[in-house]
Amino acid sequence: MTDSRSSTPAVERAALVGVVTGSARRADTDASLAELEGLAEAAGATVVLTTVQERPRPDPATFIGRGKVQSLAAACREADVDVVICDNELTPAQLRHLADALECKVVDRTQLILDIFARRARTREGKRQVELAQLKYLLPRLAGSSTALSRLGGGIGTRGPGETKLETDRRRIRDRIAGLQREIDQVRQRRSQLRERREKQAVPTVALVGYTNAGKTTLFNRLTGARAVASDALFVTLDPLVRQIQLPDSRELLLSDTVGFIDRLPHALVAAFRGTLEEVVEADLILHVVDASNPEWGRQVAAVERVLDEVGAPREGMLLVFNKIDALGPDERRRLTEAHEDALFISARAGDGVDALLARLTEALGLDTRRVTVSFDSEDADDRQRMARLYRLARVVSHVTTDGRSVIEADVPRRLMERVLAQPAAARSPR
Repeated sequence: MTDSRSSTPAVERAALVGVVTGSARRADTDASLAELEGLAEAAGATVVLTTVQERPRPDPATFIGRGKVQSLAAACREADVDVVICDNELTPAQLRHLADALECKVVDRTQLILDIFARRARTREGKRQVELAQLKYLLPRLAGSSTALSRLGGGIGTRGPGETKLETDRRRIRDRIAGLQREIDQVRQRRSQLRERREKQAVPTVALVGYTNAGKTTLFNRLTGARAVASDALFVTLDPLVRQIQLPDSRELLLSDTVGFIDRLPHALVAAFRGTLEEVVEADLILHVVDASNPEWGRQVAAVERVLDEVGAPREGMLLVFNKIDALGPDERRRLTEAHEDALFISARAGDGVDALLARLTEALGLDTRRVTVSFDSEDADDRQRMARLYRLARVVSHVTTDGRSVIEADVPRRLMERVLAQPAAARSPR
């Protein structure tokens, strides 16, 4: 038996299928299909055929009309298509009927996104999360699919559980889902403990969120000096990255880069990555990074907000950050800034606007401070450690040392207030 993973797979030739239904606009469908083409390319395919049908609603049996199925089958044979990708989530019956009629592999948008996540996952946790989502998608589609599953030979829609020849028996899959969930819950608990530890240290946390390919990782690298992989490919970042940065006022914070969102992100993926997305929910501040150069940025913002609502992330205090403004003309930039006065406008790649972003972070996180005056014994080792911690976590306004005692005036985050005032060194009431 040949292992499809042992050699580089041939590039699959893909056909895209979209349906314009009801009051939907053709322009919206075209934009969605353009995004689907980018997803197909991210999965390792090249698109050779695109077809769109307008109808009141998708056909319950074949998604597109039967006449369209026949013409698509002929076009696929002529173009030597390997895989047909539908821009919707298909029912098990639709998948089965289309595959039989077209005589080639058929996957839907959800399978395609799951496949890309399977390709991109690098850590043990990321792989487990993707596998869990794939199995939850597979479970209700087992009926009548044993023949199709037995002939999986690699390529789009077959990575992950299919590639490892996972048993398709329902009981085995449920057992595997339960085991994966336990593993993910353990990682989730450890991450929660790390967050509690950070809270005790009173280090503010800022989370980057945004549509896939909005430039979050480029901004993350710009702010932290890290070298996380950033490219124009979709879903490059799956595993959360957390790094420390220092603000101009010397305060420290933690910045986390998260998985990019996408329109109609599969619910199974949102559920599987819920532990990862808790970094966003628990963050002190959320930066919503938007690709200002994308004409569909409004639709992308709405898609991100839907996912944030789904995981329970707060909207209050979230900062909108328009990225890639260096790709805009003067008139476009002016209209955007006039329409969104409270937003930030940057180019993470070129560095434009990053200083203003840091100043805004300082201001937003600095709102939660009070000014205190604390006295320390300069000769006491414990007090010297407390002074160092105060310098690290607060903005020191003045430091005067007289006769072995140091008096420090500082703007202290409220989350640190009890710890600062509880120290044995004398402390006056904050003013």
